[in-house]
Amino acid sequence: MKIIDLRSDTITRPTLAMRLAMANAVVGDDVLGDDPTVQRLEALAAARLGKEAALFVASGHMGNLVSLLTHCGRGDEIIVGDQAHIFYYEQGSAAVVGGIHPRTVPNQTDGTLALDQIEAAIRGDNVHFPRTRLICLENTHNRCGGAVLDVAYVQAVGALARRHQLKLHVDGARVFNAAAALGVEVRELAADADSVSFCLSKGLAAPIGSVVCGSAAFIQQARRNRKLLGGGMRQAGVIAAAGIVALEQMVERLVDDHANAQRLSAGLSQIPGLAADPARTQTNIVMFELTRPDMTPAHLQSALEAAGVRLFTVGGRRLRAVTHYEVSAEDISEALERIAGVMA
Repeated sequence: MKIIDLRSDTITRPTLAMRLAMANAVVGDDVLGDDPTVQRLEALAAARLGKEAALFVASGHMGNLVSLLTHCGRGDEIIVGDQAHIFYYEQGSAAVVGGIHPRTVPNQTDGTLALDQIEAAIRGDNVHFPRTRLICLENTHNRCGGAVLDVAYVQAVGALARRHQLKLHVDGARVFNAAAALGVEVRELAADADSVSFCLSKGLAAPIGSVVCGSAAFIQQARRNRKLLGGGMRQAGVIAAAGIVALEQMVERLVDDHANAQRLSAGLSQIPGLAADPARTQTNIVMFELTRPDMTPAHLQSALEAAGVRLFTVGGRRLRAVTHYEVSAEDISEALERIAGVMA
């Protein structure tokens, strides 16, 4: 029985082109600044995002933390969504490592933060308060079902930040998915951000790594903070080579993942005992709810595992499935048959 793994787009294995590029990568010592393959990846990423410079890091978590440490000092405050990956899944690292205080604003169902609530959360200059330094957005938004923040919204938040002399960081782990869904260049979604991090190891299918993009001065300081976190890598060109292939070969095909997610969401909506909304499935993440009262999400997850379909529970009665390049349209049809069988 073929396993259809819908747990995450992080589980993808490198393509043959990536493996060949890794095997043949020309390398140096990136900590010393002379790995040509890392330099090529960083230049390519900066150009795609429309920024002056970029920094290769080990993970999305590291990319976000490096960015926050570069924007903020100890005792400074960030405004962040209460469902944001930075706040929800990154172990409070900004506070633990950087002494940075998070102030949460409720995420709307579409992944946005209401502009008036962002503005209300900005601290005045008062000795009792931490200093507000940074606004953080997430695009696409994981816990909001892969929701896309459009160009106009990011522009509006960027304008608000500038009006208050704040910076804007975008956790763009899946920002290329957002651009594909909107039919825009990714640089348009990054234009108003002072820094953007994105993952090579999710929908773009590289085995490891993320990239932080920003101004040359910002990246120079971010490089110091990467070293502070133990993130200096030596012959990193071996893994950067896969990232280059990811940017050159795996971006345009993201729309296939989105189409498969639509098929999955539509199919789930027709299975008794499950509730899914295809209209809210914008990218490659499908959120759905178990409505059958005699079954728990954990029970369903276990039963689907036995049937060869892997996915995650995400709290309450919700479950999540994520499409990626190793899941075909035929796999989606087969997964729906198996899910319907389990529910029956």
